[in-house]
Amino acid sequence: MARVWRFDTDVNTDQILPGRYAPYMTSEAELRKYPFIEARPEFAKTVQPGDVIVAGPNFGCGSSREYAPQSLKMVGVGAIFSPLFARIFYRNALNLGLPLFELDLTTLADGADVDLDLDGGTLAHADGTITLPTPPEFLREVRAAGGIIPYFREHGRFPGEEVVA
Repeated sequence: MARVWRFDTDVNTDQILPGRYAPYMTSEAELRKYPFIEARPEFAKTVQPGDVIVAGPNFGCGSSREYAPQSLKMVGVGAIFSPLFARIFYRNALNLGLPLFELDLTTLADGADVDLDLDGGTLAHADGTITLPTPPEFLREVRAAGGIIPYFREHGRFPGEEVVA
């Protein structure tokens, strides 16, 4: 089982990981200490691998800081659900292999128990099961590799590029 972490609309990258903490981040492991440190101080200490974020529209607006979605990946967020993501956050998260779904699940309560099955494409909750949209094959490959950079290191190319013999 996983937990739902609910957030409102217009969650910006400075709320996800405030820029003023950047000088204290000396390694990727340091990112685990700071997600939502001011908006929800308990988040970084109590989030569990596989937990999901459910938010209103415009999640990830603001700056293009890649360390905002990276911090969420580092603490093990299983997926983020929002009706609309800010474009740069969306791209950064996809490049990192962090699953995003443009779905309005704001009826799910903060703290609700859910069962996320990315391979099966479902999110089960107390009132039923939601079928998740199937991501394109290239995106599934990037996620499986752990992000676009690990994918490139493994395959020597980006998804969709022709294999040169």
